[in-house]
Amino acid sequence: MDTAQTTVQLQPARRRLRLRTSTLQQLVIFGVLVLLMLAMSLLTDKFATQANLTNVLRQTTPVIIAACAATLIMISGGLDISVGGVLAVSGVVAAKLATLGIPLGIALVAGCLSGALVGIINGFLIVNLKITPVIATLGTMSIARGLAFLISDGRAVVSGLPPEFRLIGRDYLGPIPTPVIIMIIVFLIFYFLLTRTLLGKYTYAIGGNKVTAYLSGVPVKRVQFVLYILGGLTAGIAGVILASRLASGQPDVGIGFEFDVIVAVILGGTSLAGGQGTVFGTLIGALIVGVLGNGLNLLGVHTFYQYVLSGGVLIFAVLLDMVLKGEGIRLPAAWRIKS
Repeated sequence: MDTAQTTVQLQPARRRLRLRTSTLQQLVIFGVLVLLMLAMSLLTDKFATQANLTNVLRQTTPVIIAACAATLIMISGGLDISVGGVLAVSGVVAAKLATLGIPLGIALVAGCLSGALVGIINGFLIVNLKITPVIATLGTMSIARGLAFLISDGRAVVSGLPPEFRLIGRDYLGPIPTPVIIMIIVFLIFYFLLTRTLLGKYTYAIGGNKVTAYLSGVPVKRVQFVLYILGGLTAGIAGVILASRLASGQPDVGIGFEFDVIVAVILGGTSLAGGQGTVFGTLIGALIVGVLGNGLNLLGVHTFYQYVLSGGVLIFAVLLDMVLKGEGIRLPAAWRIKS
């Protein structure tokens, strides 16, 4: 039997192994979420209240929305760290246009599309100019943040905002906050895209092996370009929602937002090497980040310690991914104890 036939026969087994690993990882992180919520409920009686749990969902909504597209990007083997800058500039654009008398609907859509524009730039730099995703999106993050300061003259855009501007971020549809409803819609759309469309299949294929995907007829460049546009668009939506909740366009908002998004995606089981991940796992990962931050605030833990714990959560997520894949934890040869 030649090598090609062997590879073809091994592919279904590898897919089944990846599926089992992904399912196990989701069960583990779901257990972590449940244990974390139980711990916070025991440590403070303010946590397990309807008002606080609703607040956790509302605060986590921007992370979940942006992380949905970021999941697809990372599954394909890419990375987008520009989301913090996009979050700021989209909110500032929407708020600034609203203060100029532009109809509110147009202003909000323009804010979202400004995020998509950054996504187009990311796609062009990465797909067409072959710039490394980390460098390209780091640059666009800084550009977007700078534009947010330029548009707002370095201060929050508040004066002249119509009262209706805050409805998307603060209103309710029945007992459910409007941002949470938007988040659920975005989540379902990306769940459908990843599990029921060619875009999702192509995304997994590119992350598994880009060369093989290309030789199999997958439009690799086109898919990658679309994914980065979706990444910018979802970050723009998150920025508009956050600006509405804050009732202002703030150029300094979202500093560290990209860290929360990446932690949520990796904690949710998306592989750093690409080819594996689910938006459902990302949802759980984002909720862990939100519950941990909320619980620590209720317990009065200083922000400095929260930064330390956040970094620890990221390292834990990466180690968990390695262990569940059977890679283990390998020390450099120079560090190993020799008999």
